[in-house]
Amino acid sequence: MSISDNIQNIKTQIGENCTLIAVSKTYPAETIIQAYNAGQRVFGENRVQELLSKKDLLPQDIQWHLIGHLQSNKIKYIIDFVSLIHSVDSEKLLQAIDKEASKISTIMPCLLQIYIADEETKFGLDETELYHILDNLNQYKHIQIAGVMGMATNTTDQEKIKSEFNFLSNLYNKVKTKYFPNETAFKHLSMGMSSDYKLAVACGSNMIRVGSLIFSMKD
Repeated sequence: MSISDNIQNIKTQIGENCTLIAVSKTYPAETIIQAYNAGQRVFGENRVQELLSKKDLLPQDIQWHLIGHLQSNKIKYIIDFVSLIHSVDSEKLLQAIDKEASKISTIMPCLLQIYIADEETKFGLDETELYHILDNLNQYKHIQIAGVMGMATNTTDQEKIKSEFNFLSNLYNKVKTKYFPNETAFKHLSMGMSSDYKLAVACGSNMIRVGSLIFSMKD
């Protein structure tokens, strides 16, 4: 199947209300353009340096999402063109993003990354840290909280993954109700990747991050 076929297949499965992010990390510009030519416009990169190396080689109307762990000293390189930062996993990082956004008088849409996996290698906020940030949002003049993101445990145990997705979905709904009841900008529940996106969508995800299932062309 072609990249175009892969994209259409996934979009058919997830429906119109779920955004597909094509995770283009490790793939060259000539491969990414095939997805673009198939109508895909939202792409996700994990590393700032890799994103910068590709951006100018590709069409300017691409919406770039930064989905990987972000270091504070790299924010200044992407703040003027990235559409959404998924991986805000600490108060310190949020403060740094706010500071860089203020320098160019922009508002940076961000997702708060929640730690839902049973793995030490993954990042994210716990509930206490999440609510502390939300209770003090008025100090961030150049941040727009657009939703939450999480990564499930890398396991074949579907019930465990489902439990983690349901936890994040319920947390998203609680935060929406308490802090953003009338704000349409808070709308993204980003969870689900190539291995588990169908389960994520079933649990309420409206934004999935898929790489290998799009870019791996198999017969």
